[in-house]
Amino acid sequence: MTLSMHQASAPVFLRALKGLSTVLGKAAAHAEAKGFDPAALLQARLYPDMFPLTRQVQICTDFAKGAIARLAGEEPPAWADDEVSFADLIARVEKTAAYVGSVAADRVDGSEAREITLVRRGQSSVVAGQTYLLDQAMPNFYFHLTTAYAILRHNGVEVGKKDYLGTS
Repeated sequence: MTLSMHQASAPVFLRALKGLSTVLGKAAAHAEAKGFDPAALLQARLYPDMFPLTRQVQICTDFAKGAIARLAGEEPPAWADDEVSFADLIARVEKTAAYVGSVAADRVDGSEAREITLVRRGQSSVVAGQTYLLDQAMPNFYFHLTTAYAILRHNGVEVGKKDYLGTS
Protein backbone atom coordinates (compact mmCIF):
# COMPACT_ATOMS: atom_id res chain seq x y z
CA MET A 1 0.00 0.00 0.00
CA THR A 2 1.35 3.38 -0.92
CA LEU A 3 0.94 6.64 0.95
CA SER A 4 -0.12 9.52 -1.24
CA MET A 5 1.07 13.09 -0.84
CA HIS A 6 -2.43 14.12 0.17
CA GLN A 7 -2.67 11.39 2.80
CA ALA A 8 0.74 12.41 4.15
CA SER A 9 -0.25 16.05 4.46
CA ALA A 10 -3.88 17.18 4.69
CA PRO A 11 -5.23 14.74 7.31
CA VAL A 12 -2.08 15.22 9.39
CA PHE A 13 -2.46 18.99 9.33
CA LEU A 14 -6.19 18.76 10.04
CA ARG A 15 -5.77 16.57 13.09
CA ALA A 16 -3.06 18.80 14.53
CA LEU A 17 -5.04 21.97 13.81
CA LYS A 18 -8.01 20.51 15.67
CA GLY A 19 -5.74 19.92 18.66
CA LEU A 20 -4.39 23.46 18.41
CA SER A 21 -7.89 24.87 18.40
CA THR A 22 -8.66 22.83 21.52
CA VAL A 23 -5.64 24.07 23.46
CA LEU A 24 -6.33 27.68 22.45
CA GLY A 25 -9.88 27.31 23.75
CA LYS A 26 -8.57 25.90 27.01
CA ALA A 27 -6.14 28.80 27.27
CA ALA A 28 -8.94 31.34 26.89
CA ALA A 29 -10.96 29.54 29.56
CA HIS A 30 -7.90 29.38 31.82
CA ALA A 31 -7.33 33.14 31.61
CA GLU A 32 -11.00 33.80 32.33
CA ALA A 33 -11.12 31.35 35.26
CA LYS A 34 -7.96 32.80 36.80
CA GLY A 35 -9.12 36.36 36.18
CA PHE A 36 -6.13 37.67 34.27
CA ASP A 37 -5.74 39.48 30.98
CA PRO A 38 -5.57 36.94 28.11
CA ALA A 39 -2.93 39.18 26.49
CA ALA A 40 -0.48 37.82 29.06
CA LEU A 41 -0.79 34.38 27.46
CA LEU A 42 -1.05 35.69 23.90
CA GLN A 43 2.28 37.48 24.30
CA ALA A 44 3.96 34.76 26.38
CA ARG A 45 7.10 33.15 25.03
CA LEU A 46 9.43 30.41 26.18
CA TYR A 47 12.52 32.58 25.93
CA PRO A 48 13.03 36.28 25.22
CA ASP A 49 14.39 35.73 21.70
CA MET A 50 11.52 33.43 20.66
CA PHE A 51 8.22 34.50 19.12
CA PRO A 52 5.19 34.85 21.40
CA LEU A 53 2.21 32.51 21.31
CA THR A 54 0.27 34.58 18.79
CA ARG A 55 3.11 34.49 16.26
CA GLN A 56 3.71 30.76 16.84
CA VAL A 57 0.09 30.06 15.89
CA GLN A 58 0.29 32.32 12.84
CA ILE A 59 3.43 30.61 11.56
CA CYS A 60 2.01 27.16 12.28
CA THR A 61 -1.09 27.89 10.23
CA ASP A 62 1.01 29.48 7.49
CA PHE A 63 2.96 26.24 7.07
CA ALA A 64 -0.21 24.14 6.86
CA LYS A 65 -1.95 26.30 4.25
CA GLY A 66 1.31 27.01 2.45
CA ALA A 67 2.23 23.37 2.12
CA ILE A 68 -1.15 22.32 0.77
CA ALA A 69 -1.26 25.21 -1.69
CA ARG A 70 2.27 24.68 -2.97
CA LEU A 71 1.78 20.94 -3.34
CA ALA A 72 -1.39 21.68 -5.34
CA GLY A 73 0.66 24.00 -7.58
CA GLU A 74 -0.96 27.18 -6.27
CA GLU A 75 0.13 30.30 -4.44
CA PRO A 76 -0.67 30.09 -0.75
CA PRO A 77 -3.47 32.38 0.37
CA ALA A 78 -2.10 35.51 2.03
CA TRP A 79 -3.66 36.39 5.37
CA ALA A 80 -2.95 39.38 7.58
CA ASP A 81 -1.26 38.53 10.85
CA ASP A 82 -3.59 40.71 12.88
CA GLU A 83 -4.99 38.37 15.53
CA VAL A 84 -5.25 39.96 18.98
CA SER A 85 -7.41 37.51 20.94
CA PHE A 86 -7.92 33.82 21.47
CA ALA A 87 -11.12 34.05 19.44
CA ASP A 88 -9.09 35.53 16.57
CA LEU A 89 -6.49 32.77 16.78
CA ILE A 90 -9.10 30.03 16.93
CA ALA A 91 -10.82 31.58 13.89
CA ARG A 92 -7.49 31.57 12.04
CA VAL A 93 -6.90 27.90 12.90
CA GLU A 94 -10.43 27.04 11.74
CA LYS A 95 -9.96 29.07 8.54
CA THR A 96 -6.72 27.18 7.91
CA ALA A 97 -8.41 23.82 8.50
CA ALA A 98 -11.23 24.81 6.13
CA TYR A 99 -8.70 25.74 3.45
CA VAL A 100 -6.63 22.57 3.91
CA GLY A 101 -9.81 20.49 3.80
CA SER A 102 -11.04 22.24 0.66
CA VAL A 103 -8.10 21.24 -1.52
CA ALA A 104 -9.04 18.06 -3.34
CA ALA A 105 -6.73 15.08 -3.01
CA ASP A 106 -6.21 14.86 -6.77
CA ARG A 107 -4.69 18.37 -6.74
CA VAL A 108 -2.04 17.31 -4.20
CA ASP A 109 -1.42 13.70 -5.18
CA GLY A 110 1.41 13.24 -7.63
CA SER A 111 3.25 16.30 -6.33
CA GLU A 112 6.27 14.34 -5.09
CA ALA A 113 8.47 15.71 -7.89
CA ARG A 114 6.64 19.02 -8.42
CA GLU A 115 9.11 21.88 -8.24
CA ILE A 116 8.38 24.10 -5.27
CA THR A 117 10.03 27.51 -5.36
CA LEU A 118 10.65 29.06 -1.98
CA VAL A 119 11.86 32.57 -1.29
CA ARG A 120 13.47 33.26 2.07
CA ARG A 121 15.22 36.47 2.93
CA GLY A 122 15.33 37.35 -0.76
CA GLN A 123 16.94 34.05 -1.77
CA SER A 124 15.11 31.60 -4.01
CA SER A 125 15.49 27.86 -3.85
CA VAL A 126 13.71 25.06 -5.65
CA VAL A 127 12.93 21.72 -4.03
CA ALA A 128 10.85 18.72 -5.00
CA GLY A 129 7.40 18.47 -3.43
CA GLN A 130 8.15 15.43 -1.29
CA THR A 131 11.36 16.98 0.01
CA TYR A 132 9.52 20.21 0.73
CA LEU A 133 6.74 18.44 2.64
CA LEU A 134 8.93 16.09 4.66
CA ASP A 135 12.04 18.20 5.23
CA GLN A 136 10.64 21.71 5.49
CA ALA A 137 6.88 22.13 5.82
CA MET A 138 6.13 19.36 8.33
CA PRO A 139 9.10 19.98 10.65
CA ASN A 140 8.38 23.72 10.74
CA PHE A 141 4.66 23.15 11.25
CA TYR A 142 5.34 20.83 14.19
CA PHE A 143 8.00 23.10 15.66
CA HIS A 144 5.60 26.02 15.92
CA LEU A 145 2.69 23.81 16.99
CA THR A 146 4.77 22.28 19.77
CA THR A 147 6.11 25.65 20.84
CA ALA A 148 2.57 27.08 21.07
CA TYR A 149 1.51 24.10 23.18
CA ALA A 150 4.63 24.41 25.38
CA ILE A 151 4.03 28.13 25.98
CA LEU A 152 0.53 27.39 27.22
CA ARG A 153 1.57 24.44 29.36
CA HIS A 154 4.47 26.41 30.83
CA ASN A 155 2.00 29.12 31.80
CA GLY A 156 -0.28 26.78 33.70
CA VAL A 157 -2.91 25.91 31.11
CA GLU A 158 -4.03 22.38 31.87
CA VAL A 159 -3.44 20.66 28.57
CA GLY A 160 -2.05 17.22 27.97
CA LYS A 161 -0.86 14.96 25.23
CA LYS A 162 -4.41 14.10 24.14
CA ASP A 163 -5.12 17.81 23.58
CA TYR A 164 -1.91 18.23 21.60
CA LEU A 165 -2.47 15.18 19.42
CA GLY A 166 -6.09 16.01 18.69
CA THR A 167 -8.48 13.37 17.46
CA SER A 168 -9.19 12.03 14.04
